[in-house]
Amino acid sequence: MFFRPSRSQLNTFGIAAIGAGLFWLLGLPLPFLFGPMSACLATALLGAKLSGFGQVSAAARTILGVTIGCSITPDVVNDLPRMAGSVALIPIYIAVIGVIGVPFFRYFCKFDAPTAYYAAMPGGLQDMILFGEEAGGNARILSLIHATRVLVIIVAAPILMTQVYDTPLTNPIGLPARDLPLHEMGLMVLAAWVGWKGGERIGLFGSSILGPLIVSAVLSLSGLIHSRPPAEAILAAQFFLGATIGAKYVGVTMSEMRRVVVAGMAFMLVLTALAAGFAQAVTHLGLAEPVNALLAFAPGGQAELTIVTILAGGDLSYVITHHITRIVLVIIGAPIAARLLWKRPNDP
Repeated sequence: MFFRPSRSQLNTFGIAAIGAGLFWLLGLPLPFLFGPMSACLATALLGAKLSGFGQVSAAARTILGVTIGCSITPDVVNDLPRMAGSVALIPIYIAVIGVIGVPFFRYFCKFDAPTAYYAAMPGGLQDMILFGEEAGGNARILSLIHATRVLVIIVAAPILMTQVYDTPLTNPIGLPARDLPLHEMGLMVLAAWVGWKGGERIGLFGSSILGPLIVSAVLSLSGLIHSRPPAEAILAAQFFLGATIGAKYVGVTMSEMRRVVVAGMAFMLVLTALAAGFAQAVTHLGLAEPVNALLAFAPGGQAELTIVTILAGGDLSYVITHHITRIVLVIIGAPIAARLLWKRPNDP
């Protein structure tokens, strides 16, 4: 079988479904994202046996990769020079994050050097854990810090959108499946599968998103696809992503809450303010609209911010171009910079 759920995965699914149902019945925002995330987070902290969905979660991310790829049209390609000014600020943004974050985690939180360094870097969650562990860092701490980074951003971004930028998160996420051409949905499924598995085969980082993104972008630019994946698929992606974020906190002790999770939250509040500052500068320079600028510089995960961008009616291609640039620079540059900072993994 492709997927045989364990008991802990069935627990996660059931709790996530209850959370989504409650949020939907109460009319709370983003019920299929926040509902599962909140329910799984609360029960994980109470000691419930939960776990992520493995390949199913990766498959959910492929939906968002296809969603992004389908938004890349010839008009978007022609508009790329307009993005160059704000994209050029990304290296400066990463450097400022490092200057703030590494000393914070190293001297205030008392993490060892590799852990402090990779805890501060705003790259992909799995990549930063892997690089940090290879450098001699603490994988458990890195996992909690980066899970907290994603959690704080996915909560803070909608609040900023609605309360500060007066942008309701009510934009339609897509057409229902019944209104989409069957052959286009077939091509989307093909793009998701070929991009994901092909990306894995060639070692593409973030293959579950970037692989489908590349393949579907080619199909979109070729005029073979003209719409996003169906709304039902995007809602399913929200559900599994939300549940996975919450389930990452299984087994967190009170000591880890005080020392690691709270530190991660504090750092992310600083980064949220930093992202807002860069967004304000980009807006002031006339390089982007305020909402697009904030979402482009929010240091969260591609998948989660894709959902928020869609619901906010933002420019998905603009936002994701900045996130891909950030992640590529961090993945390429972080290990190189780390080697320059210390010679041995456990050097202070």
